[in-house]
Amino acid sequence: MLQNAKIMAFVGTLDAARAKSFYRDTLGLTLQEENRFALVFDANGTMLRVTNVRELNPAQYTVLGWEVPDITASVKALVSVGVTFTRFPGLTQDDAGIWQSPSGARIAWFQDPDGNTLSLTQF
Repeated sequence: MLQNAKIMAFVGTLDAARAKSFYRDTLGLTLQEENRFALVFDANGTMLRVTNVRELNPAQYTVLGWEVPDITASVKALVSVGVTFTRFPGLTQDDAGIWQSPSGARIAWFQDPDGNTLSLTQF
């Protein structure tokens, strides 16, 4: 029923000003709208609504991820603007924090200012 419908992504924030700076200025997404309910970004054609919430318990898993052609270059670019990549006990990650999955995909994780886990993946 929904296979032809566009998907939208949602993530919560406790501090819209801080989230706007991160998603717009750090990650480079285009801010399309800002209101008392949410910040609306264009994430390469996908609507990302960063929703204002009163309480937030960040999920213990990735909530948003980007497929990138060169994960090493993408990690370096984000590190250069202050993003810190997450290291997980039990995963063998390289010096940049990139893990190679059994399928061969390379993945690196980082968090937004609210503690939401985001990722980069190179297939």
